[in-house]
Amino acid sequence: MAISLVLLSLVPVAAGGGPKSKAKIEVAGPELLLDARGADQRKLSYERSFSSERDVRTKRSFWTRLVDVVAGEPEFHNLVRPYSVVTDSQGRVIVTDPGARGIHIFDFGQQKYKFISRGKENDGLHSPQCVAVDAADNIYVTDSEAGKIFVFEANGKFLRVIGSLKGGEGFFKRPTGIAVDSQARRIFVTDTLRNKIFVLDMQGIVLQTIGKAGAGNGEFNLPTELRLQGPDLIVVDAMNFRLQVLDRSGGFRYAIGRIGDGRGEFFRPKGVGVDSEGHLYVAEGLSMAVQVFDTEGSLLYYFGGKGTGPGEFQFPAGLWIDRNDRIFVVDSFNRRVQVFHYFGVAQRMEGVKQ
Repeated sequence: MAISLVLLSLVPVAAGGGPKSKAKIEVAGPELLLDARGADQRKLSYERSFSSERDVRTKRSFWTRLVDVVAGEPEFHNLVRPYSVVTDSQGRVIVTDPGARGIHIFDFGQQKYKFISRGKENDGLHSPQCVAVDAADNIYVTDSEAGKIFVFEANGKFLRVIGSLKGGEGFFKRPTGIAVDSQARRIFVTDTLRNKIFVLDMQGIVLQTIGKAGAGNGEFNLPTELRLQGPDLIVVDAMNFRLQVLDRSGGFRYAIGRIGDGRGEFFRPKGVGVDSEGHLYVAEGLSMAVQVFDTEGSLLYYFGGKGTGPGEFQFPAGLWIDRNDRIFVVDSFNRRVQVFHYFGVAQRMEGVKQ
């Protein structure tokens, strides 16, 4: 059954902030056509949502189902209060869940699921926040309560912890966003309460800090999530109500956003991602929508709205865009992840040629 996704508006905004004329909006089944220029139309499609181990294990044998009848269905892991999301090179979807004190790994291709937790008294996983993977699919998770970074192998086996001090305390005050540059062998992590980004080597030694408290260029007021994209380090500067784009050495390049509850403005910016055309996507917790900008800071369009249906959100948090422009949005209070697919001009033209 086709599911219609409602696009709230498509609002081109001039670089100076003044609105241009609105482009035509067309809703075609589950697709959103983002312009009306014929064969090169960009398109956003709603694909699916998932919230449980049950969503992965869709094919169950006759004998398994027979056992379920006799012994009762097994208990499946469900998302409780998911926060951050990433995909790895195998296409697996990895979701942190502070509510469950663990990490969910959804492997839809292999119909497998794994839940990672660590209940050790020292170096236990308490409040997993943001997640990243390296080139070997090792999993890096910040723990905002423990003040540490936990590292697991791709299969979920615990490898090490970064930032654990004597006595079990964490080095970081509140680590939140994390990104890994495998080629340069660097880990970037925001320490929200210190208003800094720490740059570490792969063993966790601090090589550099970026930023300080303030509202100027390269300064932060409670920075949270971050993303590496090409030469850029993109930072959600939450209480300055903006994105800051820096180079990887911390040099300021540009900023996007201002405080407000209107379109193109931020009040509770959360997850950030970048598609193949360089557009920046920001999950906005107040308006319950995802806003999409170009690198000049112009609002291109937004989608979502408060609700529980497909394409609606209750506190969107983490956001990730994979190499195929699939957009994963953690719909935290609806206890699910929603998946969309952006088709840019190049992808649409390839489809026409076929």
